[in-house]
Amino acid sequence: MRIRAITGVLTALAVLSTLMLTGMTSHAASIIEEVVVTAQKREQNLQDVPIAITAFTGEQMKALGVSQSIDIAAFSPGVHISGNLAGQNTQFSIRGVTQNDFNDIIEAPNATYLDEGYLAIAQAQTFAVFDIERVEILKGPQGTLFGRNATGGLVHYISNKPSFEETTAYVDVSVGRFDTDADANIYTVEAAVGGPISDTVAGRVAIRYNKQEPYLKNLYPDGAFLGAPGPGAGADLGDDDTKALRATLAFKPNDAMEISVSANYAKSELSTGPYQSIPTIGVVQDGELINVINTPAGESRLSINTAGGDAGGDAIDGDQFLPGAGIGLPGRLAPGGDFFGYLDRDGDDFTFSSDFAFDDQGETETSGLNIRVEWDLDNGVRFTSVTDYKEYEKLLFIDVDSAPANQLANYAGVDASSFTQEFRFDGETDNSRWVAGFFYLNIDNESDNGLKAPANSIAGSPPFAPVDIGVVAELETQSYSLFGQLDYDISETVTATIGGRIIREEKDYNMAIGIFPSFGNFSVNQGNFIPNAFGAGSPFFFDTDTSDTLFAGKLQLDWRPNDDWLWYAGINRGVKAGSFNAPLLGAYLGAGGNSAIPYDEEILTAYEGGFKASLGDGTTTLNASIFYYDYKDYQAFLFVGVGGVVINADAETTGIEIELQTSPMEGLDLIFAFSYFDAEVQDLLLRNNSPLPPRDVDPTYAPELQYSAIARYEWSAFGGTMAVQGDLSYSDEYFYNLRNFDADKFDSYTMVNAQLSWLSSDAKWLASIAVRNVTDERVGIQGFDLATLCGCNEVSYRAPRYVTVGLRRDF
Repeated sequence: MRIRAITGVLTALAVLSTLMLTGMTSHAASIIEEVVVTAQKREQNLQDVPIAITAFTGEQMKALGVSQSIDIAAFSPGVHISGNLAGQNTQFSIRGVTQNDFNDIIEAPNATYLDEGYLAIAQAQTFAVFDIERVEILKGPQGTLFGRNATGGLVHYISNKPSFEETTAYVDVSVGRFDTDADANIYTVEAAVGGPISDTVAGRVAIRYNKQEPYLKNLYPDGAFLGAPGPGAGADLGDDDTKALRATLAFKPNDAMEISVSANYAKSELSTGPYQSIPTIGVVQDGELINVINTPAGESRLSINTAGGDAGGDAIDGDQFLPGAGIGLPGRLAPGGDFFGYLDRDGDDFTFSSDFAFDDQGETETSGLNIRVEWDLDNGVRFTSVTDYKEYEKLLFIDVDSAPANQLANYAGVDASSFTQEFRFDGETDNSRWVAGFFYLNIDNESDNGLKAPANSIAGSPPFAPVDIGVVAELETQSYSLFGQLDYDISETVTATIGGRIIREEKDYNMAIGIFPSFGNFSVNQGNFIPNAFGAGSPFFFDTDTSDTLFAGKLQLDWRPNDDWLWYAGINRGVKAGSFNAPLLGAYLGAGGNSAIPYDEEILTAYEGGFKASLGDGTTTLNASIFYYDYKDYQAFLFVGVGGVVINADAETTGIEIELQTSPMEGLDLIFAFSYFDAEVQDLLLRNNSPLPPRDVDPTYAPELQYSAIARYEWSAFGGTMAVQGDLSYSDEYFYNLRNFDADKFDSYTMVNAQLSWLSSDAKWLASIAVRNVTDERVGIQGFDLATLCGCNEVSYRAPRYVTVGLRRDF
């Protein structure tokens, strides 16, 4: 009730402020500001960059409530999120291009960077945003200018650098509360200090601590089936205890050279992933699964046989349905529930009952060292070296059915390191600009994934013992690239761009799949394989290496008829190397064994055109782009039964994006963004060797229509500046399973946020109160179809409505 009251007050203040606009004078900085980016490896105004790019400064992100790296997707047209593990492993989806395999040996098609350091492990795409200068989101194939080649696009966060001129510092504290029965709070402290140490040395240190209590209330043992999986089972979920640190030293030995050395560290302790359960039921025709729907209220069959009767259940791939799901179930133990009779009492609200739910069960840890050298040579050429080393560790868990039946849990672990070295030269003449470089990447990745049958579970009870049905995979990737791009002025208004990249990619892979004895709920894949456990014929092994030569390229024309307009059109060829699956045992058997392990490179030919316009004497910018993607062997994740593999399928996408920023009157800023695309993955089989005809489907986590709007007004008040701000983001419905079954879809949503703030006249104090998710919308993050395993789908949602109060002091 207190949160609802605060929400009402804040909304009333927003309305009152809107009514008071007339006659007020603004003195505060606008949320719309000139953004200087380095997307083309030289400093440019955002409006002068002839590509589809969205950028936000650190101040803008703070005003928008961006606290996690993936939060910025809500305000970037054509950008969404995907991933797995109930939001604990979240990645970017750009123009429908995504990868939601839950094994971290898979590289994402959208590259993410922090200070030009490539984040090679998918888990690392989600990180705390603190002390950030800006973010740049580039759409479409990348690779002719710097870094790792990427087909979908890239997201680049740039941190604040030490100043050689003055010492600055700040402390930012906020306290919040979630509007759920769990009465959960959230506490955040962020601070930074930096400045000159001597005439040639400067430093900066930034820290962030976030303590989020669990907001998903667990009612376990309500509806329990079989005994508890262990001590502490049934914990509330949704907590996050994160500590992060970044320290940078900058050296300026002379006017021509600058060296920066940056170290970063972050660690998060997390509960079991906060999934919830929806009862679903498979539709079976001639022994083949053809659809999954939400379970009707009175339905007691395990699966619907279109010829009549109960088709049973199948945990592998939907072609060998067994009566009673192979464990003697007479049907659903309660009509309308899952196989074991569970039905979430409040639906998609934030109470549930789950047995495999433990406090502080999961952990992620990332550390890194980045060294950047920039040297202006005598001939007007600039040399840049970027050396980056990172280590990644992770072990996260989810309850497979997200319900009180003691069935299975899923775990995902990684122990990996990445090293990148880039040497880059750039320069310009009177009528040209150019970049050329070399990029080396080494990723050494060991992953542990699998399913855990804990104590007292269906598969872990006498005569069986608790086991881990695991897959252990080791993948070493070495990639060598030469890249370059030339911009040549054909005339005073027309520029031609040509770019290219040649890549040598080497991979060494070995994998083992089998069944281990389980030594508890907080460890995985320990000891030796149990030979032929459960008659599965395991363990299975796969060992190989590959070496491929790939290339990417770009051709583009730009036209600048005057200082206010920029038109561009071009063709890009993007490529992402093939690699290897590390499927769970069921997916391995269902997908055809070792033949399903390798998959081919994907090749994207992208055609794109657009314009950028500065209107109204600089008070308004209007940017738009239209694109067509032609994919050969698009790498798509097909999840069937209880596991999945990456497959190759051709795909096409056509889309349009529009961004408008305007300041129609002093103190008032408006930002609008819109995107629409029609994407299609072609000729998909519903499972390996399915006898059914292939079908064309939508890619996962790819809403056709998205738009966002931000409004902010500032005026003088109380000896400083008041500001009222509101933003909304809309997303169309989208599928979370590539088969596009009816139940495997999240509804459309509109997320609304509001904020009221006061800034002191000397800009030293900033106080704010904000309501996030004002309407308490249920915004789907990730989901998995498990209809033939447990009669359910597991789904996760963004946080419920919450209120935060913040105070910042700058020094």
